Amino acid sequence: MTEVVSLMDIDEDENQNHSLKPNKGKNVVVASTLPDSKATPWVEKYRPHSLADVAAHRDIVDAIDRLTSENRLPHLLLYGPPGKGKTSTIFVMARKLYGAQYQNMILELNASDDRGIDVLISKEYNAYRAKSYVKLVLLDEADAMTKDAQFAMRRVIEKYTKNTQFALICNHVNKIIPALQSRCTQFRFAPLEPIHVTERLKHVIEAEG
Repeated sequence: MTEVVSLMDIDEDENQNHSLKPNKGKNVVVASTLPDSKATPWVEKYRPHSLADVAAHRDIVDAIDRLTSENRLPHLLLYGPPGKGKTSTIFVMARKLYGAQYQNMILELNASDDRGIDVLISKEYNAYRAKSYVKLVLLDEADAMTKDAQFAMRRVIEKYTKNTQFALICNHVNKIIPALQSRCTQFRFAPLEPIHVTERLKHVIEAEG
């Protein structure tokens, strides 16, 4: 099992010249909130409900599970290719932390929709008027933010770090400014091994008959 990644651990492969293709309007839907219907997409129906259900990246999941259990969870920066379990891991972590009320504890923002500095600050202000219940801020596609917006996000983290955890998710960590990287513990979600994909597909096939 690997230990928590160093605060400044940047995967060298991420420093290549990648084209950014943000998935605008990406929605995260928790499976338990969807109707039990054949119309429910399998990707949502079989989304993990606990950290034990996450199909791969056990070293990362176990490290986050340990930090959560010990009540010393830092701000997080999860990065890697799309579809590797980053967002699902954050949501099942929140379920463990906050129980049945976890959805009320999360403020979810999508940076690919909200690029401007004005929008970010506006949402930050409105959200923290209700800061008595928001405990986790999830910023998806954080690498779509402008540098000005990222510096503003750094100030937000500094201001509310005593009572709020922040989780940033991105594809390319080299697009995140060092000032934000240094405030987060980083975990790289590598491409899935074929065995993990096969096992998950077998689970779905058996469950669907």
